[in-house]
Amino acid sequence: MLPIFSNQEDIERKTLLILRILHEAGGPLGSRLIARKMQDRGVMSSERAVRYHLKLMDGRGVTHLVGKKDGRLITALGIDELGKARVQDKVGLAISRIEILSFQTTFNPATRSGLLPINISFFSKTSFPYAMKIMQPVFASGFVVSHLVATASEGQYLGDVLVPEGKIGFATVCSIVVNGVLLKSGIPMDSKFGGILQMKNRHPLRFAELIYYSGSSLDPSEVFIRGKMTSVCNAIKQGDGMILANFREIPAPCYPLTRDLVAKLENTGISGVLAAGKISEPICQVPVEINKVGIILIGGLNPAACVQEAALEVEHLAMSTVMDYEALEPFDEVIKRL
Repeated sequence: MLPIFSNQEDIERKTLLILRILHEAGGPLGSRLIARKMQDRGVMSSERAVRYHLKLMDGRGVTHLVGKKDGRLITALGIDELGKARVQDKVGLAISRIEILSFQTTFNPATRSGLLPINISFFSKTSFPYAMKIMQPVFASGFVVSHLVATASEGQYLGDVLVPEGKIGFATVCSIVVNGVLLKSGIPMDSKFGGILQMKNRHPLRFAELIYYSGSSLDPSEVFIRGKMTSVCNAIKQGDGMILANFREIPAPCYPLTRDLVAKLENTGISGVLAAGKISEPICQVPVEINKVGIILIGGLNPAACVQEAALEVEHLAMSTVMDYEALEPFDEVIKRL
């Protein structure tokens, strides 16, 4: 008996989600793993139902069966269809991704163990050593969430993301780690927007541009990087420039505990908080709701933005997945091996 679906719109919605999952994976996936990733994104679907969907998608030419054990790949036609996805399927994707990764974060600063969210950048094999040298001053400057990183060669995985052929994968800690750690301690963090933060004399001045998570299908940092709107290198060298940052709010009564948790995070090599305001008062010219505290988090893709500023080709997967803390190592250790 075939699975029963409510209507054509539901089928289309799940089809687009499967295509998005396959596209982000960068390699073949089986129905079991696809079903699990759909559930991670709040869409309940059985493995059997996913197999049925995939057979229909094979017939449309948007997916291709590599092998029964290897699973499916997204085709060029599937990538094109994903790019033309309906607007209602795109709106709110960024905020949903933040909520999912926050929930998936299990990192415990006290034990220095668990999963934390990462951003992934792909570099060509030949350009990677040069890219690392460009990023070195960024990690030294402190305009990063953490000095801990991970690398992987083609065919290897960073979390559950496969590194494509001819590429080197580079993972940096995502600022959502702060959301996740606070969430596990019962502190709700409201993710408002990602933006371009103007630095003046090495201090945060104001947000020059912003994109609300609730109305964007992409991580705002990706948009700003692609639009060549950052000047991270200038901020490091001269003290004045535009860096990637994110704006959050927490309830005022939670601030003392938040401050303690942030201190514990810093002891593990994670220092994602750039600045915190006073109760109900603006921070960096951004209004804050009554009985809330505004917090500015450092953008996790600042190192990759600096590489893009140097006109080096790089592909970004912001808010990609989660990865074990113990699989990360200091940036300085990685660059020593090059």
